[in-house]
Amino acid sequence: SSGTTQSTGKVVYVRETRLTTLFSHILIGLSVMLIPEPIDMIPEAVFYGLFIFLAITALGEFQMWERFVLIFTEQTLYPPFHYVRRVPQKIIHCFTLLQLLQLGLLCLVSFGGSAYLKMFFPFVIILLMPIREKVLPTLISERHLSALDGEH
Repeated sequence: SSGTTQSTGKVVYVRETRLTTLFSHILIGLSVMLIPEPIDMIPEAVFYGLFIFLAITALGEFQMWERFVLIFTEQTLYPPFHYVRRVPQKIIHCFTLLQLLQLGLLCLVSFGGSAYLKMFFPFVIILLMPIREKVLPTLISERHLSALDGEH
């Protein structure tokens, strides 16, 4: 993109060229040609390390991870997330533990050793919807749920 600035240094307007996006997509398309020859030369451990790095760096963006960290954080040190101000600590931890149980169930079904158990993964995913819509409102008030479900 290009733009024009005044003599004071303020941006007057920006003209979007989209060439950067075009070139990046062309390079992504050309990377398909790297399969399978040059990619086979990269050790598998490098890919595992890359994916672990991406997963760990992305954790900070997930509200469930933030709430999980709050379980081990002193209440006076809580960051100023909007749900921390609106929802009592006990309810935040209860909601987080319920979500962790659901995640554990998903992991058990998807990473379980039996192929028959893995077949139930779509059913478990579908089961999460009535749990959120019917079961959780009986345990946690709708006002608190909307604060916990929302973005911050």
